[in-house]
Amino acid sequence: MSNAISKIPVKVIGTAKPGFRLHFARRAVQAGVIVLAILIPASGLFRIDPVAGAFVVLNRQIWFSDFFLMTGLWIMIATAAVMLYSVAGTVFCGWACPQNTMAEWANHMTHKLLGKRANVSLEGEAPIVAAAKKKALNWAILGISFLLAAMFFGIIPLFYFYPPQVVWSFITFSHDEHLAKSLHYIYFVCVVIILLDISVIRHFWCRFSCIYRVWQHSFKTKQTLHVLYDESRSSECAKCNYCVTACFIDIDPRKTALYDSCINCGECINACDRLHAKEGVKGLLRFEIGERAGSRGKSFRDNVGSLVSRVNWTGPITLLGLSMFVWGLYSYSPFNLSVDRYDSSGQDYQIEIANKLYKPAEMSLHVMGLPAGSYRLDADHFSLDAAKRRKITLHIDPGLPKGLHAVVVEADSSAGWKGRFRFEHLSMRGMK
Repeated sequence: MSNAISKIPVKVIGTAKPGFRLHFARRAVQAGVIVLAILIPASGLFRIDPVAGAFVVLNRQIWFSDFFLMTGLWIMIATAAVMLYSVAGTVFCGWACPQNTMAEWANHMTHKLLGKRANVSLEGEAPIVAAAKKKALNWAILGISFLLAAMFFGIIPLFYFYPPQVVWSFITFSHDEHLAKSLHYIYFVCVVIILLDISVIRHFWCRFSCIYRVWQHSFKTKQTLHVLYDESRSSECAKCNYCVTACFIDIDPRKTALYDSCINCGECINACDRLHAKEGVKGLLRFEIGERAGSRGKSFRDNVGSLVSRVNWTGPITLLGLSMFVWGLYSYSPFNLSVDRYDSSGQDYQIEIANKLYKPAEMSLHVMGLPAGSYRLDADHFSLDAAKRRKITLHIDPGLPKGLHAVVVEADSSAGWKGRFRFEHLSMRGMK
């Protein structure tokens, strides 16, 4: 009789509380990623300037002419992503992805206000609200919390398209001549998208639409980081699914070999460790890098060797990207000087200087190759605003002696930059 009863499967209803060490470390990383997502564009490390139509790296506009800098940057990012995919797998999803952080928080708020079994995502069934929490006030608080979260997270994308001072003026309702009206519409769209995401999409995006997951499958290997279950101690959890209830994406961590949706968050490991800590032993789950080899796994030396083998082919490519990036920074020209004909008469030329830095500069112009008094500049000394262009007209006297004249326009900045542009001017005086 007792044997028959022991074979009856037991299902634990509810959400287990995760452990502490990995849990709080993960929370710290998630918060750090949110802060980093703001600091990267706000510091000028990387953003997009839609007005200039250029990427901004280290507060420098990157044009197509800055090939080495931009190409080197993307090579480094691509190889770093491949290494992350092949070594750590979906650890980015569980520890750093802002989308997953928002979805996890939305699940927490839903369970707290509507009940532990409530689910309002696209992939869930109709929400089952606890009788004690089936109140309009709970729904209102949940909706307001989602709206406030969407309004907060909706500000972050603005930093990638507008300077920090413009975003700050928008937040504080200050008057700013650089504050484009389109920013309000962009912010509204961002809020709506994020509100829909945390309200109904959540982990549906992670499972079916995330580009990272597609790439991760392309580079995943047998040595990729995964959760390992110690099957030799399976008798200790015959009637326990504490780790299952701790998993917020609803998979069984003991069968990760059968699932491709595990995000390596470690909550199941914490839950199992907490349960077995009362008996003074480690839990049955742990992280492992290396090919699965039963409950014991591979040795540390084998796993390190597997990691080094991946570095052997990604390392040279990363070094190439770093070299190109460094050379791009070294050879970077903060200003661009160009000269074009201004009118059909062929006597006037338009000099254009573009400031690719996000700080103002004092500029001086000099013309060489023409006799003194045979030309005139609209301005030979002027201020050039941050990330702006200035056009100066060069008027050449039509009475210049007949012939082909080699002209050099030289520009100097107060920061020490010098640029030259050479062209040839054909004087037609007296020619029929």
